[in-house]
Amino acid sequence: MARYTHGHAEAVLRSHRWRTAENSAGHLLAHLRPGTALLDVGSGPGTITADLAALVAPGRVTALEATPEALALTAAELERRGLAADLVVGDAHALPFPDDSFDVVHAHQVLQHLADPVQALGEMRRVCRPGGTVAVRDSDYGGFTWWPESPGLDRWLDLYGQAARANGGEPDAGRRLLGWARAAGLEAPRAGSATWCFATPEDRAWWGGMWADRILDSDLARQLVAEGRCDAAELEEVSVAWRAWSEHPDGWFVVLHGELVATV
Repeated sequence: MARYTHGHAEAVLRSHRWRTAENSAGHLLAHLRPGTALLDVGSGPGTITADLAALVAPGRVTALEATPEALALTAAELERRGLAADLVVGDAHALPFPDDSFDVVHAHQVLQHLADPVQALGEMRRVCRPGGTVAVRDSDYGGFTWWPESPGLDRWLDLYGQAARANGGEPDAGRRLLGWARAAGLEAPRAGSATWCFATPEDRAWWGGMWADRILDSDLARQLVAEGRCDAAELEEVSVAWRAWSEHPDGWFVVLHGELVATV
């Protein structure tokens, strides 16, 4: 199991709780039906999980996380919305379920953090029933694009890539999903892409402000300093660069995601 680069600091959760089935799982929605049994691998703060639970009701959602602490975040969101799911702690590389357990198996921004994404996709295939759907989505940091140019944001991207790879992950996962799926034995996987774009004053303030905070107070920030990849002063410079970008009237930032859907 690779180390999770982001951690669960407030600024990280601020970002992850913004995610919904609509803005983060559009590639999956056409495959959902009432009564579907769905596994959400890496449920995190649970906003997507809760949306999926509402969409497949009266079907049952199972949420899987790597630690009890992470799973408690999922549970809190489900409780807040009055929804139910089965909550399981487990490893995506060895899913704790029998073969053919679910109609749909979903993972959002998970494979990029795993030591062996092909093994995890093989496990997702194993627990999915014949005729069911495996759907994954992962960012591709090498495809992130922004304007105006910013040496500070260039440094941010470089530092993040160093940390993620040191933890055993692959930040440019999006472009690799098709190859990983084929290596895992998924037949005729359908690969695509989607983006988030932050270009309005409100969106820039939210996205840039979130990263300005996150680069100073998160597991990522502490790892970078502890491993000697930068010091606190440089992280402060990166934070200032994020705020400058967020305040620029021409500011534009695109987050690229790879998406993949396969029928088992």
